[in-house]
Amino acid sequence: MTTLDIDFELDDIAPGGRVGLIALATDYNSETDLRRMFPDGVDLFTNRVSNANPLTLENLRAMSGDIPRAAAGILPAKGVDVMIYGCTSGTAAIGEAEIEAKVHEAQPGIPCTNPIAAVRAALGAFGAKRISVLTPYTDSVNNELAERFREQGFDIINIDGFGMEDDIEMTGIPPAVIAEGALHICHPDADALFISCTAIRAAGVVEELEGKLQKPVVTSNQALVWHCLQFLRNPTPVTGYGSLFKLGQ
Repeated sequence: MTTLDIDFELDDIAPGGRVGLIALATDYNSETDLRRMFPDGVDLFTNRVSNANPLTLENLRAMSGDIPRAAAGILPAKGVDVMIYGCTSGTAAIGEAEIEAKVHEAQPGIPCTNPIAAVRAALGAFGAKRISVLTPYTDSVNNELAERFREQGFDIINIDGFGMEDDIEMTGIPPAVIAEGALHICHPDADALFISCTAIRAAGVVEELEGKLQKPVVTSNQALVWHCLQFLRNPTPVTGYGSLFKLGQ
């Protein structure tokens, strides 16, 4: 048996950046959503954290202990440029500081984002303070989510949800229904609309909604992609997902 005598250099499989995603074990959407939006050259590498339905605050908080294991399993020999904890309601329940500390146990020093941090940065980039929020969640989860944003100085004018407790079922909400719900709940005085949850297919209706509402629309997954590109200093244009990606152009 011989070794081929061919001179070559290895390709860089992610020249635009390596993004690590900690997704929920039951997540049915976020990997597909994020990959669809990331520009060519940015690659997504995923591991999953143990979780359980129904989606209650207690079950969301129980995910925390498994975050270091999930983070450690993402490209352990190569490393990533940015880490995502990919659950909006989980971030609200566990807390951003605890999530970042858990991620850094396994991936020290790596920039880390989550849907709340990404959405907060996106709303800040728009100068939006008065926010309407649409979610798939129950009232108890909505209240926790709203409180996290109020702590950061946002005025949550109203927040409403579809009252669901199963994140796989959340992914089944038709995008047209998400759009209908968004138009129904977005308050005329809101500076922007936030559609929460990485499990729902909201990013694809952002441009439609912005055209009808004449105000910015931010979703969890859309904001995560935008935030990661900021960390990566990757200026590649992203089209088809709203005015967020046009800021600064």
